[in-house]
Amino acid sequence: MAVDTFMAYVGVYPGVAEAEADYQLVKDLHSEAGLIDAYDAAVIERRDDGKVKIAKKHETPTRVGGVLGGGVGLATGLVIALFPFAGIGAGLLAATTAGGAALGAVAGHAAAGMSRDDLKELGEHLDAGQAGLVVVGVSDMGAKIEQAMRRAEKVQAKQLKADTAAIEADAKDASG
Repeated sequence: MAVDTFMAYVGVYPGVAEAEADYQLVKDLHSEAGLIDAYDAAVIERRDDGKVKIAKKHETPTRVGGVLGGGVGLATGLVIALFPFAGIGAGLLAATTAGGAALGAVAGHAAAGMSRDDLKELGEHLDAGQAGLVVVGVSDMGAKIEQAMRRAEKVQAKQLKADTAAIEADAKDASG
């Protein structure tokens, strides 16, 4: 079992515009470093009715080839683990049973890669704002990712361990 260690960063924002601006900074950071395939990110929005929606996401296309090629990655999986009924914005995930099953598989792995206390803490952290940015990246980019999330009212980082081969296998089983 090849387990990779990532860092999950959760930023709390007063609004979606600020979260999306930092999302772009994180994306630019990885593009400039030639590491565009080394992170996943999701902007979440808390609507007036209290429901959480994934407004924008970046999924690494190559790290977990088949899974992320289908638009499902660790950041989205972590959001779904924290907010099981989070809505996926139009066009962000094909609305198919297979897509949902693959998403469930990745969410399960994201949740399993963290302690229950860490998951609870991240969920409570995100509950505090109107928007959030979840970034899952390689640990050696940590300081730069946190610096790019400068518009956040608070940023919290937790270690996330994931067996990317098992994620891909489970997602293929779920969608096949």
